[in-house]
Amino acid sequence: MAGEARAKFYNSLTPPEVLTPCHNHGTFFQKMLCVGFTRSSLIPFSSTIALLTNYLILVRSTKFKQPERDSVTTINEDGSRYFIHVADVSGQFTFWRRVVGIFLLAIFIALPQIPINGYPAVFLDTEHQRFHLFGITLAAQDLWLMFFGITGLGFALFFITALFGRLWCGWACPQTVFLDHLIRRIERLVEGDAPARRRLAEAPWTVTKVTKRLLKHSLYLAVAAVIAHLFLAYFISIPKLWEAMQAAPWQHWQLFTTVLVLTGLLYLDFAWFREQFCIILCPYGRFQSALIDEHSMIIGYDEKRGEPRGKATDPNNGDCIDCRRCVQVCPTGIDIRHGLQMECIGCSNCIDACDEVMTRLKRPKGLIRYDSMEGFNSRATKWLRPRTLIYTLLFVIGASTMTWAFSGVRPATLVVTRMPGAPYYIQNGVLRNQYNVRVINKKPDIEEFKIVADPKGFPLSAAGADVTFALAGGDEIQRTIVFTMPAADFEKPFEVSLYLETSDGRKLVSKPAVILGPDPATL
Repeated sequence: MAGEARAKFYNSLTPPEVLTPCHNHGTFFQKMLCVGFTRSSLIPFSSTIALLTNYLILVRSTKFKQPERDSVTTINEDGSRYFIHVADVSGQFTFWRRVVGIFLLAIFIALPQIPINGYPAVFLDTEHQRFHLFGITLAAQDLWLMFFGITGLGFALFFITALFGRLWCGWACPQTVFLDHLIRRIERLVEGDAPARRRLAEAPWTVTKVTKRLLKHSLYLAVAAVIAHLFLAYFISIPKLWEAMQAAPWQHWQLFTTVLVLTGLLYLDFAWFREQFCIILCPYGRFQSALIDEHSMIIGYDEKRGEPRGKATDPNNGDCIDCRRCVQVCPTGIDIRHGLQMECIGCSNCIDACDEVMTRLKRPKGLIRYDSMEGFNSRATKWLRPRTLIYTLLFVIGASTMTWAFSGVRPATLVVTRMPGAPYYIQNGVLRNQYNVRVINKKPDIEEFKIVADPKGFPLSAAGADVTFALAGGDEIQRTIVFTMPAADFEKPFEVSLYLETSDGRKLVSKPAVILGPDPATL
C-alpha cells in the first residue's frame, strides 16, 4: 500500500515538465530528489523542503523495522529472519569501492592463469604436495614458512584496523566483494530498486513474480558455480579443471563433489544467508573492540551537528532531517546514528547516501563521515600512539622474518633421514650407517642432480653418492646412501655433510648426517 501511495504521489506532481526528465531515475528517492531539485528552479526552495517532508511521511508509512542498538535488526524477537532490502546508492565512495571490487575480482580470476616460472601465480597443488606462490615453490617440508606469512598478514590486519577500522570488511572482504559487486547488481537488474523488491516480496505468487525469482536465483546459481570452479582452479590448475569439466562427473567424482558442495554453500550465502555471515559467523567484528581505540578511523554520525533531528524548515533543528536514507542503504540494517556497532562493516554506503541528501538541501557534506571518535568530539586524532607503534613493530618483525625465511627457499629440496632399524651395524670390522635421501625438483623443467658427500677428513666412504640422475619438473626420487668406515677408527659420533649439486656444479642445498657407532671401550 505504501508503494502505491508513493507512485500516486509521484505521478500527481506538477508541472509535467518536471516529471519528464526525472522519470528515468532509478529509485523513488532519486526521482524525488530530481523533482525537488528541478522544482527549486521553477518554484521557491520551500517547495523542495515540502517535497522531501512529504517523502519522509511516505517512507515512515512503509513497514520498515526500526533498528535498535541493543538488538540485531535482521533477527526478529521470535528468532525468525527479517530480510532487508538494501537501497542503491551512488557517490564517490561507492564509485571507488566498485573500482576496488572489480580490481579484486579481476585478480581472483587472473591468478590461476598467470604463469610464473612455469606454474600459475598461485597454485596450491595438494595432490603432489607442492605449493607455488608467485614464483616460489614450497614442498610439504617448507610449510613451516607459512607461519611467518600468516603471522605477517595477521599483524598487517591488526595495524590497518587500528588505523582505519573495518576497512577490510567494507572494501576487500570476499563476502562484500561478491555480494555488493555481483549479487546485488543482479538483484537490482532483475527485480528493481529496494521499494520494488519489497513490493515483490510482499506480493502474492504470480507469473511475473515466479519468473523474476527463477531468473534471479538461476543467475545466483550460475555465479556460485563460476566462483566454485575458479576456486578449485587454485588447487588443480586451469588445464586440469577444463579437462575435468569435459569429462563425465563419475570420472572425477571427488572434484565434482567439491564443486557441487562449494556451489551449494555459495548459493545459500548469496540467496539467503548474506549479512548473517558478517553478523553471526565472522569473528572479526567481535575483535573490533579490542583492536581499535578512540583514535581509530571509523564511520560515524556527527551528533553535535545533526541533533536535534527534524524538519529542514525549522531553524532550531540540526542538519539531520531523519530521512532514514542511511538506514535504507545499510547492508546489515543498522542505524549508524546509534554510534559504532559490531554489525557495521565500514562500507561507506551511509556516507554517500547522507552526502546526497545534504547536497540537495544545500548543506555541508560530512554529517556521516570517516573520522575518529576523538574527531567527532572536536579533538585531534593521533595517528602515532602506543597501539599503532606496537602493531607496526610487530608487523615489521613479522615481515622481516618472512622475507628472511622465504629468501632461503631453494629450487630443490633435500631430505635426509636415517633408515629404520638399528642406528648402525658392524660386520667384519666395518661400521655401517644407512640413510634414506629424498630429492624433490621444484622447477617445472627436467634437471640433473648429484648427491655429494663431504666426509670432513674422516676415513669414510659413501656408497650411492656421486651419481648423477635426472629428475623431471615437480618429481621426486629416493636414494639410499650407505656410509662405511673401519670400526677401529671410530672414536665418537661425528657429523658429515650431504650436498645436492646441479650438473654445472652449483650447490643448491646441504643437509647433515650424523655417523653413529659403539663406544670404543667396548670394542
